[in-house]
Amino acid sequence: MQANDNVAQVAAPPPGVPTPAAHGAPTVAPHLSTDELEWTTATIGAISASFSAKVVGQERLQETLLLGLLTGGHILLESVPGLAKTTAAQAVAEAVHGSFHRIQCTPDLLPSDIVGTQVYNQHSGTFETQLGPVHANFVLLDEINRSSAKTQSAMLEAMQERQTSIGDRTFALPHPFLVLATQNPIEHEGTYPLPEAQMDRFMLKDVLDYPSPAEEAEMLRRIDSGVFRREPRAVVTLDDVRRLQTLVGRVYVDPAIINYIVGISYVTRRPKDYIDPRLAAYVDFGASPRASIAFTGAARARALVAGRNHVVPDDVKALAHRVLRHRVILGFEAAADEVPVERVIDAMLAGIRTP
Repeated sequence: MQANDNVAQVAAPPPGVPTPAAHGAPTVAPHLSTDELEWTTATIGAISASFSAKVVGQERLQETLLLGLLTGGHILLESVPGLAKTTAAQAVAEAVHGSFHRIQCTPDLLPSDIVGTQVYNQHSGTFETQLGPVHANFVLLDEINRSSAKTQSAMLEAMQERQTSIGDRTFALPHPFLVLATQNPIEHEGTYPLPEAQMDRFMLKDVLDYPSPAEEAEMLRRIDSGVFRREPRAVVTLDDVRRLQTLVGRVYVDPAIINYIVGISYVTRRPKDYIDPRLAAYVDFGASPRASIAFTGAARARALVAGRNHVVPDDVKALAHRVLRHRVILGFEAAADEVPVERVIDAMLAGIRTP
């Protein structure tokens, strides 16, 4: 393997990445105070406790949804049916008193069914705008790959620009705004695979697994106890969420961590120089700069969830699969040889030195 010979090239920094000394120390916002950190820890803890009361297990899903909530980044979830994706999304929305809409994607779903349309009012003789279900704080797109390409593209403006266009007018989406899209990996008949451009707009992609027997038994006990029939109760407000999103941007990221993040993205684009050539041959395309942006934002949020005001390398490592699995594109040979993208990502992480 060539990783050991080339690891120093991407240790700090990769080729073409300037060091902080090259342009002077950047101007940054002050770090979080002790009071602010205590408030964020208590607020995030309240959201987590409310989530855990409704959803058994699924700790990584809980963390993924919290990262999306704190950063405003959209989430793509992949799993077989029945693993609490809808319940989890509703639990987070209820905990923060946010509006929630679920859209069941089907091949005959139209863009206007999502963003809204103009309806003619016979009494006034004018057209009136009716906003679609995407105008909510939390939008669950269930089985997004069952909708047509035209309908999928209708979400691009909403996800990227935080607005929709209906007729000759634009309508801002509420803040916070979070899209949670799901995919079913076991049924491909009648589906439309998401294009890479739209996949890249999801900050994280998480793959869920079955619960353990103990967790499944606890789920049945909670159903019998009537947990899901209780009136939902918000534990924080949307203003609290907006404040959390502001504070996330003040979590400290050391320049060495920045170089580490950029180095990982660089290795995905030059895999033949850093990992086993047999694995590198499976890679068709590496990650875009959105991967580095997602790494930085999600790592800041993960540090805050852990009660820290600074990012550590383990934050980046823990996010690698979720940030890269939908951005590192493998060729058909990988599917034929049953090589998962996570195996390639792990090899890429091993090809760069941890700061």
